[in-house]
Amino acid sequence: MSKLFTTSSIHQLTNLFHALSDETRLRILKLLEHGELCVCDIVAALDMIQPKVSFHLSILKNAGLIKDRKQGKWIHYSIDDSDMFKRFLVLSVLEKISESEVKEDKKRLDKFLKNKGTKAEVITIKNKNRCCGR
Repeated sequence: MSKLFTTSSIHQLTNLFHALSDETRLRILKLLEHGELCVCDIVAALDMIQPKVSFHLSILKNAGLIKDRKQGKWIHYSIDDSDMFKRFLVLSVLEKISESEVKEDKKRLDKFLKNKGTKAEVITIKNKNRCCGR
């Protein structure tokens, strides 16, 4: 009789469902549903401090749900659609989250993106680089 699941696959599934079991991580996935975002975009949308957001992003990345891309010193995140099972799982989860549940996140994100402008510039606050700009 062969094993249905190996220890490795059980561990991967545990990590996957752990990543999906947190409200903040679900909010991040919902924000990424429409495309790539910089860490600063996610921080602004969630109205949280950067280390907390980065912690949640690392859990999502370790579970294989998101991928990152470095541009200069800024990291951009997007949903990783390279694994069909994970992609369908994420799509199914996102479908269950209503737009009204993340309305405030999206409102803060839209306001932040509008204030960033369209040029590739760094927004400074008190002479410290805060954001990647576009």
